[in-house]
Amino acid sequence: MLFDVTRRELADVFGDDRLATLPAAAFPPSTEDTEGARLLQTVGVPTGTLLLRQPGEDDGLLPLVQDVVHIVDFEDAAEGAGDWPVIGWLLNAHLALDPGSGKVHAFDFDEETVQELHTDVSSLVQVTLRFQRLLEEFTFSGDDGDEEADFERLEREVERVRQETNSIDPLPFQDDETVWSVVGEEIAMGQRFRGDNPGARALYG
Repeated sequence: MLFDVTRRELADVFGDDRLATLPAAAFPPSTEDTEGARLLQTVGVPTGTLLLRQPGEDDGLLPLVQDVVHIVDFEDAAEGAGDWPVIGWLLNAHLALDPGSGKVHAFDFDEETVQELHTDVSSLVQVTLRFQRLLEEFTFSGDDGDEEADFERLEREVERVRQETNSIDPLPFQDDETVWSVVGEEIAMGQRFRGDNPGARALYG
């Protein structure tokens, strides 16, 4: 794993009730014993920006890529990608886990494109943790005269997440079109802050 992420680290920031996990039985046999699947079972991710896919009510399984998109429309999809489990949803993309490489891929069904988004699941958890923590803890001054300085400070924090991630895993922010790049831009513009967040109250009144 690229990043050392633990359940305790996430729980210390968000509390156990804000962490989502996936049951082992939800993964297909080809994936259930991979490092990525185990991380999603034991550590999980903070809820909010990233949504984990819920297993089906009928069979208790995660859907496969071929169940949620027309895989033949995705020219760049790897052979066998239709059999990968869909583990989550981010912005406008289905996130799927390749059990062979351990990478997380983003399938944008609107654009019919697929992109390698993370080298492994620990990177997915780390970026989600960093951005969700920024949304939880960043505070705007609430002073109109300081608004420009507030946004400059916020942009620096977003850029720090990008740079520190890129030094270990270049995939999440490999260009301006990745879903994480778009999420980062939205956060830098003051979006995605919850209404009950102190920063949001200062920003929106």
